[in-house]
Amino acid sequence: EKKNTRNMIFHRADGSTQQVQMMNLKDTFRCASSDVCDYLEMDYGNHAFSMVVMLPKDGKTTRDVLASLSGERWKQMRQMNNEEVQLYLPRFRTECTYDLAKDVLPGMGMKAAFSPEADFSGIALKPLRVSGVVHKTFVEVTESGTEAAAVTSVEMVLMSLPVDKKEPVLFRVDRPFVFAICEQSTGAILFIGEIGEI
Repeated sequence: EKKNTRNMIFHRADGSTQQVQMMNLKDTFRCASSDVCDYLEMDYGNHAFSMVVMLPKDGKTTRDVLASLSGERWKQMRQMNNEEVQLYLPRFRTECTYDLAKDVLPGMGMKAAFSPEADFSGIALKPLRVSGVVHKTFVEVTESGTEAAAVTSVEMVLMSLPVDKKEPVLFRVDRPFVFAICEQSTGAILFIGEIGEI
């Protein structure tokens, strides 16, 4: 509820602080703990998707959390218990743009499409090559829910010459954290982000 949102302090990654709009809710959530972080999962509407918030333990950082993630670790993390939780979560918004053509796609083995030897004769009459691949993401979390979108654009050019009942558990997200939005049935991560400041 927006009426429960309050100004609170968020401790940035660099040690400084800032005032943020902190949402809060007491409810039942799935949560657990690992050697690196405490984490909590919130379902969306029809339970087909959820957001997992990973809060580093004392002495650990968001980089430690990300470094610890693997396919097997993610499967283990999905085994959580239902707990009554007093949750404090800041409103946040993040946008990122990634140039996949420079290192990511060539590093994954997709090199020919960017080279003068590219062969797109099956879809074009003139010689083409991929000149750029840009991926943009947007995530905003508020009392109304989460709005998330991603788009990837591929740019091609004509070739002429070569050229991511007990006391409620207190889960206060008032310092850097990692979040992941995932599809429930497969556990596939659709969005993942590291928030160091709001």
